[in-house]
Amino acid sequence: MTEMSAAALRGAVDLSSLRNRPPAQAPGAPAAGEAGPIPLVVDVTDATFGQVLELSQSVPVVVDLWAEWCGPCKQLSPVLEKVVTELAGRVVLAKVDVDANPQLAQGFRAQSIPMVVALVAGQPVPLFTGAVPEEQVREVFAQLLELAAQHGVTGTIPVGETAADGDAPEPEAPPLPPLHQEAFDAIEQGDFAAAIDAYERALTENPRDEEARAGLGQVRLLHRTQGLDLTAVRAAAAAAPADVDAQFAVADLDVAGGHVADAFDRLLDLFTAVPAEDQGRVRERLVELFGLVGDADPRVLAARRRLATLLF
Repeated sequence: MTEMSAAALRGAVDLSSLRNRPPAQAPGAPAAGEAGPIPLVVDVTDATFGQVLELSQSVPVVVDLWAEWCGPCKQLSPVLEKVVTELAGRVVLAKVDVDANPQLAQGFRAQSIPMVVALVAGQPVPLFTGAVPEEQVREVFAQLLELAAQHGVTGTIPVGETAADGDAPEPEAPPLPPLHQEAFDAIEQGDFAAAIDAYERALTENPRDEEARAGLGQVRLLHRTQGLDLTAVRAAAAAAPADVDAQFAVADLDVAGGHVADAFDRLLDLFTAVPAEDQGRVRERLVELFGLVGDADPRVLAARRRLATLLF
């Protein structure tokens, strides 16, 4: 993330349908008229998101968009929870299961998960996509607190009873499979090539390991887009419309930035423009991106139909 702006997602994220929703009791929150601490980590649904928007007027809210099948999500969530807990009420973490809450997923245009966005005074602020190292999470949260202060959002949530003070500690999450843990450790170190290797070995051992498959697609995209300059990449692609690698780079950045349909259109146009010996590469990249976005996504369905007509 190079720069935060409270207006950065205006026009890209539409929360209007949720902003005016009648208030609903958030999970773990006290009932109306009752006093009680607000949880620092809360599961949020389409129905309860209005309260999160309201809460962001007084304290920054970090929204973690995740899914049960997403391996990198399970790697990132404990890191987010740890950092939020250490901030002792200066930030609240709202967790959104995108499969169970499609309206929120659509509102945030979550094309790749884990996707982490903040809310400051009701305005969405992009943070990062994918599992990132703990050190980077801390840096981003520090920037978020600075931005929130600039907008007068400096409240603190009273911290309630911790597991150490309660009757019993929270159960520990089950350990990751060894190769998944190896991939996670590599991601934390910024070694995407090693993470790719670990996920590929996991799929060799179990071709039905969907968490490894999802993680592999996301890490490959992170690896390919690491350090790319968008302006330079677009200029190179414009100068060489039939250069497969140049067009791949733009498509990758488009997917990472949420411009999924643009990426698919670019690669489908490229498929028709290149020689037959290059069409296989273009098809393989399209199929990989289809899997990353999700087979049920309407943009994937439309692109698959167009690809089928080009093939047959």
